[in-house]
Amino acid sequence: MSAPRFYCPAPLAPDATIQLPAALAHHAVRVLRLKPDTGIMLFDGLGGQYPSTLLIDGKQAYARTGPHEATEAELPGHITLAQGMPSGDKMDWVIEKAVELGAARLVPIEAQRSVTQLSGERLRKRMEHWRRVAQAASEQCGRNRLMEISEPLSLAACLGETDAAAQTLFCHPEAAQSLPDALDRSKDRIRLLVGPEGGWSPQEQALVEQAGLTPVRFGNRVLRTETAGIALIAAVSALRNWE
Repeated sequence: MSAPRFYCPAPLAPDATIQLPAALAHHAVRVLRLKPDTGIMLFDGLGGQYPSTLLIDGKQAYARTGPHEATEAELPGHITLAQGMPSGDKMDWVIEKAVELGAARLVPIEAQRSVTQLSGERLRKRMEHWRRVAQAASEQCGRNRLMEISEPLSLAACLGETDAAAQTLFCHPEAAQSLPDALDRSKDRIRLLVGPEGGWSPQEQALVEQAGLTPVRFGNRVLRTETAGIALIAAVSALRNWE
């Protein structure tokens, strides 16, 4: 059985004894009920991992780290999912699965038809929550680097981000071109734009046309917003032989 994995935001180094952050310690000792001298795996999101030993001293938990292991589980290419913000807690599911499938970045899009709109303290709390979801997903799936989650952008602001090395695919169920035909196999950076419930508005579709992007479809069925991006990440990875 593999050792329990934990994301540790504290600076990690080989052969060191570190005090575990309170939330991590609570999860390991109180929730998972791990015993002293249990083998655990720590990673700090910067790459690689540290096999470690759990130490418990009263109410405090520590870890004695071993040598750094340069283990990675990243895709050979870079996939960004620009996700039209869905309602409720659907974004949690999108984030979790995007991490599992290897996406490098997720950009929430405050689309015109997005039900959820965030600002101020509500935005701050939601960003913290989303990043915890990504951290937990990384612990589960074996990634030692954290997927970047950007603050929400409008579609116009997202389109304004320039990346000459990337191919941007605007996903629309009525597009004439299919994903396999549209995918540029010379590009190792792919950006996927997925609309919210109700899809993109006519004004947003006009922005995409002005940006010179070609809409693409994925199959002959209309997918839910929380399904579309995840399916597209998997399809792009398969078409590019990225594992």
